[in-house]
Amino acid sequence: MLKVGIVGFGFMGRMHYRVWKGMAGAEVAAVCDANPNIVADSQKAVGNIDGAAEAIDFDSFNLYGDFDAMLADGAVDAISLTLPTYLHRPFATRALAAGVHILCEKPMALSTADCDAMMAAAEDAGKVLQIGHCVRFWPEYAKTREIVAGGQYGRVLAASFRRLGSPPTWSADNWFLDEQRSGGVALDLHIHDTDYVQYLFGMPRAVCSRGSRARGGHLIHIATLYEYADDKVVVAEGGWGMAPQFGFEMSFNIVLEGATIVYDLTRDPMFKVCPVGGQSVQPAVGGGDGYIRQVEHFLKCVTGEDVPPVTTLEQSRNSVRIVEAEKLSLAKGNRIAL
Repeated sequence: MLKVGIVGFGFMGRMHYRVWKGMAGAEVAAVCDANPNIVADSQKAVGNIDGAAEAIDFDSFNLYGDFDAMLADGAVDAISLTLPTYLHRPFATRALAAGVHILCEKPMALSTADCDAMMAAAEDAGKVLQIGHCVRFWPEYAKTREIVAGGQYGRVLAASFRRLGSPPTWSADNWFLDEQRSGGVALDLHIHDTDYVQYLFGMPRAVCSRGSRARGGHLIHIATLYEYADDKVVVAEGGWGMAPQFGFEMSFNIVLEGATIVYDLTRDPMFKVCPVGGQSVQPAVGGGDGYIRQVEHFLKCVTGEDVPPVTTLEQSRNSVRIVEAEKLSLAKGNRIAL
């Protein structure tokens, strides 16, 4: 039985708790959070999507306020690292040095330099480090990659992706809106689609980005054109500027020579393929959500099962690298080559 610790018990920590609690072959052995009021605070509704655990059995695991004490106790074999982004590198490197496997929330880190340090630590330790790019595992997104890679509808002509919501003001100390700690909307929210673009099409040759800033000066909306050698048009848009009543949208449209693939969380049906000259169909997809499927993948990797790669550390680093180029394009107002 794999003993799992969850480090950082906010919204995403509770999401991982929900998934691990239902995972055969693993148990939540510890939770670590510096908040002395974590038991009471974990009952508060937070986040912009459903799925985080609401009922927490604090008697079923050891509760730590000190990360190093948890490691020293040997309480866990693996952790879900769900702390704010600026803490990913220091906590990951300490856990790896202690011989602990890590499922680390996306993005991998604030910078490619931090990513490099985490990759080196994982190699030195010989332990699994997986970055939680859950969109790669999301059933409809995974099926779409299968369809595109299969080639039955010909080549991709254009693709567009959107991820929109209201400002994430629920975070402790409002760290999401502090770009020095979260990387802002580009690195925290928009990177979901940047990473999926890389997953579908590989590294772009260049990016060209434009954005809008809120009254306080932080970036609130970004749109990027990803340049590829075959001249397909690939764009992604992400924003935290929607009114609270808007809710949340994640969607894409992929135009192939022989069909259009559509996914929109707000539509019914959410997912369909529209062949040229034929009736639209709803492809069968796997069960569960992206959080469940990424944890299943991580567990298989940790226990030595041979599984096809879905995400690699180099690709996770490259997603941070692409976003760095997008931010540079915003600052300079021109195309940035990769």
